[in-house]
Amino acid sequence: MTPIPLSRPPIDDELKQAVLAAIDSRRYVLGPQCRALETELAKYTDAKHAVLTSSATAALWMTVRALGVGPGDEVLVPSHTAFPTVEAVCVAGATPVFVDVDDWYTIDPKDAVAKVTPKTVGIVPVHLYGQPVDLPAVQDLAARFGLWLLEDCAQAQGAAWDGRKVGAFGRAAVFSFYPSKNLPAMGDGGCVVTSDNDVAARCRRLRDHGRLNKDVHAEVGFNLRFNELQAAALRVLLPRLDRMNDRRRALAARYAAGLAGLPLALPAEREHARHVYHLYVVATPRRKALAEFLKSRGIQTGIHYPVPAHRQPAVARLAAPALPRTERLVEEILSLPISASHTEAEIDIVVTAVRDFFGS
Repeated sequence: MTPIPLSRPPIDDELKQAVLAAIDSRRYVLGPQCRALETELAKYTDAKHAVLTSSATAALWMTVRALGVGPGDEVLVPSHTAFPTVEAVCVAGATPVFVDVDDWYTIDPKDAVAKVTPKTVGIVPVHLYGQPVDLPAVQDLAARFGLWLLEDCAQAQGAAWDGRKVGAFGRAAVFSFYPSKNLPAMGDGGCVVTSDNDVAARCRRLRDHGRLNKDVHAEVGFNLRFNELQAAALRVLLPRLDRMNDRRRALAARYAAGLAGLPLALPAEREHARHVYHLYVVATPRRKALAEFLKSRGIQTGIHYPVPAHRQPAVARLAAPALPRTERLVEEILSLPISASHTEAEIDIVVTAVRDFFGS
């Protein structure tokens, strides 16, 4: 039995040669490869600036700082997200205000409106699992209440709304290059994209100890720099991103056809959106048994995320109110294997195993 992993990052000779060339350059931190990648990422997202950094978590922290968030401020965030979305708000000294999900597992604009207070300064919608949020509704909310909009695109490189790439709808956006992501690096990495000159300039300072130049520090920042080896690899993969996402979408369609008719909730693609299937997430009350059955067949699964952010011990002091839809879905969701490097045969093996589990 050949194991089927949840994700499979791409490795090939072109990537290896690019990394070896970066090694031979002896320029390893924020050099020419990083500068070229920033230009290419900004162009891809239709933004003026891209600022590379050590992770999407760092990108969130830098952007929140650049937007002037601090103690006394409230920021609307979905609870159904990776916890780093919330960490950046907390580290800034602000208060995350948790919002329930809609039918597509992304932030519910109606619930967000109900939670705006005079202290609310911004909203961080998360394009979750590769699915864009309801961007017009979120933009309307931000405009109505005078809030900044920071898109968390860590799981949605290349996703789009009405043909326009996510990351171009707010004041700024962040991306992740973690190895399982749609645009994967060989380790941690992230970036901020923005058309706001001031936000970009401050993020560049914050990632490098708050420096104005080598010897003058305008503020307290941190070492959040990116490196040339990762940039060289990403420059190979960025031109492939749309094709890799097409591949994910084709495999998702194969899942949808193969799993049709089962007592299993399948991911849906909302109108106007281009879903890029960072994860293929199904839902069933029999999740635990299904995951164990698939494991016995050598198939890896995941749960993204079993403990919602508003119920994490780190924010227990906030005594967040219940979020019924979020709390229900986290008991049933299960991620099945998918990546641009998976084969049709592997997807068919997973489909057969799931159908065997349900006796179909």
